[in-house]
Amino acid sequence: MFEIKLVNNISPIGLAEFDSAKYHYAADAENADAYMVRSAVLHDEVFPASLLAIARAGAGVNNIPLDRCAEEGIVVFNTPGANANAVKELTLCGLLLASRKIAAGNKWVDTLKGLGDGIAKAAEKGKSQFVGPELKGKVLGVIGLGAIGGPLANLATHLGMEVYGYDPYMSVDAAWNINKTIHHATDLKTIYENADYITLHIPATKDTANTICAETIAQMKDGVRIVNFARGELVNAADMAEALKSGKVAAYVSDFPTEELLPLDNFVGLPHLGASTPESEDNCAMMAAKELMDYLEYGTIRNSVNFPALRLAPSAPYRLCALHKNVQGMVSTLSTAMAEAGINIETMANASRKDVAYTVMDLNVMPGQDVIDKLNAMDAVFRARVIAL
Repeated sequence: MFEIKLVNNISPIGLAEFDSAKYHYAADAENADAYMVRSAVLHDEVFPASLLAIARAGAGVNNIPLDRCAEEGIVVFNTPGANANAVKELTLCGLLLASRKIAAGNKWVDTLKGLGDGIAKAAEKGKSQFVGPELKGKVLGVIGLGAIGGPLANLATHLGMEVYGYDPYMSVDAAWNINKTIHHATDLKTIYENADYITLHIPATKDTANTICAETIAQMKDGVRIVNFARGELVNAADMAEALKSGKVAAYVSDFPTEELLPLDNFVGLPHLGASTPESEDNCAMMAAKELMDYLEYGTIRNSVNFPALRLAPSAPYRLCALHKNVQGMVSTLSTAMAEAGINIETMANASRKDVAYTVMDLNVMPGQDVIDKLNAMDAVFRARVIAL
């Protein structure tokens, strides 16, 4: 029986994916084989020795200590694309909020309470202060053309926008799905110089932090409108506040309000609503559950953020799974250990990702615990385990 610890509330639709004959899940599960988490911060968590995997029901994983997990042989999964439609729809709303002063108009209408029959006349008289431009005919710059940015870019073309897209890491599959009318920007400067609107769809890393700052804002058109439902760290809040005050940025719409931004009329802040739909939470939980089952039962890794993807069709009764450093000779070392134990390798696969690697070997004989202990004692091995297929 696999034990799954629910660190946050997880959608029952997703939990229903687990076979009750094989899995037990609970918030207080002890000696857990896996965690399921949404936004809970795990950086100070002391993980049990039994923990094999963490599945984040969502895309962002900055709440999880990825490097430490790798060193402890814990595979971390996320669910890219599962909440993409929810964020895409909200980003479209954000573009409209950045244009038409909808939020400010809504607040102002609330002040008309008590006017009775005079509300309609007052509303008609006061509407001119909330005038804003249409999206049609404007230039949209999309930074990041993945599961959210790509479909949004396509949608914007149908709204009559001219779209520039920038993504140096775009996959082949994503490229096939991009509308041919979208301009391929080879650098961010092209986005900044051409776009009337800019929307962000990239992860928060040390390289992407402060993508939008005083220096980059200076390269943009006067009156640019910026939408950020990706990560707060992508935008320097203090620099954005100054740009909003000066009018260099006409409007900023974001899921990530800060103290500097809240007092400003041309900032529209939302409480991190990007993926907050029932459908999104269900989709993320379902994908996370399937990722855990594939890994726990078969050793298959897909959508991991700290280890390489690897899938091997079963060809023998037992499977050795070894997470290890990406150093020369490790596959040979693992093979030698099997040979010394008198175990024949039926099929083998290996994949690497920067400094880490993953090796899977299908075996006709189950290695004894002494063999597994020997592998786990190696400095280059993070974790080795055997699965009965």
